[in-house]
Amino acid sequence: HYVLDMEARFRSAVIEDFADTYARGETPIPCLRCNQRLKFADLVGLARDLGAEALATGHYARIAATPDGPALCRAADPARDQSYFLFALDRADLAFLRFPLGGLRKTEVRAHAARLALPVAGKPDSQDICFVPDGRHADLVARLRPEAAEPGEVVAPDGAVLGRHRGVARYTVGQARGLGEASWRAGERMHVVAIDAARRRVVVGPRVALGRREALVREVTWLVDPPARALRCAVKLRAREAPQPASVLWDGMRARVALDAPATVAPGQAAVFYDGDRVLGGGIIAAASVDS
Repeated sequence: HYVLDMEARFRSAVIEDFADTYARGETPIPCLRCNQRLKFADLVGLARDLGAEALATGHYARIAATPDGPALCRAADPARDQSYFLFALDRADLAFLRFPLGGLRKTEVRAHAARLALPVAGKPDSQDICFVPDGRHADLVARLRPEAAEPGEVVAPDGAVLGRHRGVARYTVGQARGLGEASWRAGERMHVVAIDAARRRVVVGPRVALGRREALVREVTWLVDPPARALRCAVKLRAREAPQPASVLWDGMRARVALDAPATVAPGQAAVFYDGDRVLGGGIIAAASVDS
């Protein structure tokens, strides 16, 4: 039996990155970083060093056989699918991984756990970030990156000052709550449309202002051969949203996503590329262009 002390590694690879991302005015995905840097990097390496035949985890996703090798696919239970958080897997590791829950519904998993008298059979579903169980992520960010908790202006896209905020770490693109006196303008409900962390500004506008037709994506990982021309696929921009039709153009460094219809594009979130249930790749949203 092995007990691994990953506290320091988790802090540097996940928690510090979480705080840094908020301090840049972006919206982090800590589950992605945990998968990418610990579970499917450090843990895969350890399993191989131990001579293990495979590494199995409880993620809701599937590994399917295809003519060009193993493919990462969405889980059978769409409400539990976690493939969005797994796009950064090393393609070479797919044959080594096992996701035994990927073909099951959550109700089936609970039934098996009850049959085996496992104490977690009735455990409530987790709704919070594991290292922020009280849901107050802004307090954690304020301790680690005090600059992200400094007050600043809430402004309209034209620069008009509409109010004040209590730190950029409290806001994400698309958010409508917590805007105080800037919540309404000319009879329209305001939403966060951009965050200018350098100037400590939260930019707000009506819901229609959230519409973007393009996204620039960094840290791209491909689970298929990188496309030599524009790739038609479906792109998922947030974990709880459905993939939508788009074209992805890869230049060898970054990907430019052209969406068929305007959508909310939040820097720091992932853009994950799908062909049906298969994950083709994905990356981190670096910026969005305004819908014209």
